[in-house]
Amino acid sequence: MPSILAYQSSEVDWCESNFQYSELVAEFYNTFSNISFFIFGPLMMFLMHPYAQKRSRFVYGIVTLFMVIGLFSMYFHMTLSFLGQLLDEIAILWLLGGGYSIWMPRCYFPAFLRGNRTQFISLVLVTTMVSTLLSFLRPTVNAYALNTVGLHILYIVCQEYKKTKDKELRHLIEVSVVLWAVALASWISDRLLCSFWQRIHFFYLHSIWHVLISITFPYGMVTLALLDASYEMPGETLKVRYWPRDTWPVGLPYIEVQNGNKNC
Repeated sequence: MPSILAYQSSEVDWCESNFQYSELVAEFYNTFSNISFFIFGPLMMFLMHPYAQKRSRFVYGIVTLFMVIGLFSMYFHMTLSFLGQLLDEIAILWLLGGGYSIWMPRCYFPAFLRGNRTQFISLVLVTTMVSTLLSFLRPTVNAYALNTVGLHILYIVCQEYKKTKDKELRHLIEVSVVLWAVALASWISDRLLCSFWQRIHFFYLHSIWHVLISITFPYGMVTLALLDASYEMPGETLKVRYWPRDTWPVGLPYIEVQNGNKNC
């Protein structure tokens, strides 16, 4: 049995040609496109600092997990090792679980928890730990767990979109969903239509997925924070700002906590 650390020990191999530019890097573009995680991660940690101080310092943990995903993804695409695949998928699972714990609106909690966030966090933690263990025993379980959590978060966002009249929140949700959909289309197309892309010598769709999903993260993070604020921060006024300037047509969203009362 080959070592899980060995190059190409994973059954997953993306469309990009292997070892084209280096004997040490299996997928060159898929590896280095993860640099975007290390650009947006620290920037969001800095921009969201005032919000994290008011709401929860676990926000720093979420952003750290985002950068860990970038690191493990680089390792996986560099080696195509089974260990790299597992670490990448488990980091994504913990990121989704962390976001679930912090920002899930209480009205969506299971009835038996009665809106108790501490108990809900404990439930998510236990579920994530069990899924992590099963990932080593049955790797396919992790894919189902990721899809289940991701789809449920999308369902919640869509439900809140229907209810809200806040134009800023609706805009954030629309941009987040569009970015996620385009990123997912790149991921699926690279996976299912590889022979076509190879014929036209275009191997970059999975790299594009990395860049798009790293841009989607700030939008999704700010969207969930705004949804959560109406339940958890009714006494605070939050304003969405864009880095580097609000007036620019494209920018990175973040939350500014302003003084004053906010009506529910």
